[in-house]
Amino acid sequence: MKAIARQYVNLLICLIILVVIPKANAQIPSDGRTLCTQQLQKAIDKISKKGGGRLVLSKGTYLTGGLLLHSGVELYLEEGAVLLGSTNPYDYQPISVAHSDDKRNDNASMALIMADGAENICITGNGTIDGQGLQLALNIDSLHHTGERIDPNYNQRRQRPSETARPKLFFLHGCKNVLVEGVNLRSSANWGLSLHLCENVKLRNLDIENRAYWNNDGIDLTDCKHVLVADCKINSADDGVCLKSYHVDSECYDIEVARCYIRSSASAVKFGTASWGGFRKIHIHDIKVQDTFRSAIAIESVDGAQIDSILVERIAARNTGNPIFMRLGQRAGQRKGSLRNVTIRDFSCEVPFERPDINYDLRGPEVDYFHNIHPSPICGIPGNCIENILLENVNINYPGRASKGMAYIPLWRMGDVPEQIDKYPEFTMFGELPSWGLYLRHIRNITLKNVRLTLKDYDFRPAIVEEDVEGLIRK
Repeated sequence: MKAIARQYVNLLICLIILVVIPKANAQIPSDGRTLCTQQLQKAIDKISKKGGGRLVLSKGTYLTGGLLLHSGVELYLEEGAVLLGSTNPYDYQPISVAHSDDKRNDNASMALIMADGAENICITGNGTIDGQGLQLALNIDSLHHTGERIDPNYNQRRQRPSETARPKLFFLHGCKNVLVEGVNLRSSANWGLSLHLCENVKLRNLDIENRAYWNNDGIDLTDCKHVLVADCKINSADDGVCLKSYHVDSECYDIEVARCYIRSSASAVKFGTASWGGFRKIHIHDIKVQDTFRSAIAIESVDGAQIDSILVERIAARNTGNPIFMRLGQRAGQRKGSLRNVTIRDFSCEVPFERPDINYDLRGPEVDYFHNIHPSPICGIPGNCIENILLENVNINYPGRASKGMAYIPLWRMGDVPEQIDKYPEFTMFGELPSWGLYLRHIRNITLKNVRLTLKDYDFRPAIVEEDVEGLIRK
């Protein structure tokens, strides 16, 4: 992370010499009722044209649609300042971005705060950015059903507008030298902080509560490089911190996620599901996970991504549905990925018998089959194995209470567990499993060092089941 530190010394020096623009209140309505998108955008444009500077929002509520940041601009929210997202869908327009080889167009390129190709941009202060995401999403839904604004990708099964139709809180594309620090971030209609193909990024001391609607991720880093996420509090209805790779010619590289508290109705820290390019040199450490429905850590390559050099350490997860999920699949045709050289150490997790996100308004969708408590799966596929895994100083407590009447896969039938080679990756994807602690399949070289698996109550299954595993070392 030394390179990142040098970049931010340069960034701070740059900001110090910039001209500071007077507080916005003198010219921009702050009553929370008057839409001031044009005034805010003109102020941002003016600062950028003058070579950069700071736009200060003092105490008050600024109602706005989508804003586009330009190079050299710092948006500073003083304590008591609220940047309030409009609930009118027509106040948001997508930015045109070059998707290169990403042809799926499966998420929105519009947001409350946007930037495209900008450098040296900052969003700082102690104020709040609130997307009013629930009402905005409901308005988008209503316009679809009245026929006024049809969403061609509308999710009929779950009765909600698609991710392409709902604005994010942030969408920063192709930006360099980005600092987001200190602000309170609330209620997107979609993902929270979405950074795509960005470099030299610092997200620090953020309080993120994004649980107003579906797909409410906390932070999404897509093919980003040299990123620090530190000292953040994240409460999200979907994944807390999610690393994605949409581009076969790019990757997430040199990323550190440190000292964060995460609650989630999905997974706390996740690699994927989009996994086309790669994930390398990733360090996840000192994370507290609480009341999380899916996995504390999920590492997935299912679209051909190369995953290498991953260190996860000092993770404490409580009331979490699944401790560890690693999956090497192949859903993108003939593209074969890899998952190797992963260390998870100093890791503890308590798995409850009941679902851990019961107090969420939006809860993760449960599977549609009867099952006992799932173990942690680490699974490759035939002919393409996960390689070089170390689990060290791992303590996991499971609830037990498995019943042969609920579901029963004895050891002599473990070959009946489906491979699910081209399926969506999730720790529940294999159905009932014949172990209660770890399920290991298609792996070459895995070391279990001081791994302690315990039960609160009796479970008829063995703690660990392995199939097509070579080089298993237990210490």
